[in-house]
Amino acid sequence: MKRILLTACLAVSIASPSVAMQPLHENPTVVNGFYTLGLADELRKNCDDLSPRWLRAYNYLKALEKFARKSGYSDAQIEELTKNRAEKEKLRVRIRADLKKRGASPENPEGYCTVGREEIAKGSAAGRLLRAN
Repeated sequence: MKRILLTACLAVSIASPSVAMQPLHENPTVVNGFYTLGLADELRKNCDDLSPRWLRAYNYLKALEKFARKSGYSDAQIEELTKNRAEKEKLRVRIRADLKKRGASPENPEGYCTVGREEIAKGSAAGRLLRAN
């Protein structure tokens, strides 16, 4: 009986592939979500003509958390990502490089307002987190 049970368990473990979850900071939905939040934040911090839509941003963040939980990530993994300074800096560098390509930089501060207005006009995810004053 033990031998049959052991054989059955072994067969099941071989037949069903082990699904290893990718690290949360590599999940495309999460990365894109944090990119959106970071882009909106960078734009509003550098353009006085833009205001954040705090409630939308909060709800967007909570939706990301809900997605992560439904995808099988633990609260500890989610919290670890939100406190990961290296990942935040990596994302910040990427956002600033993308903004620079679009004409927004400390050397051209009006570029932030231009990009922000473009995002709002497009109705992009980042644009929906901003309001033009």
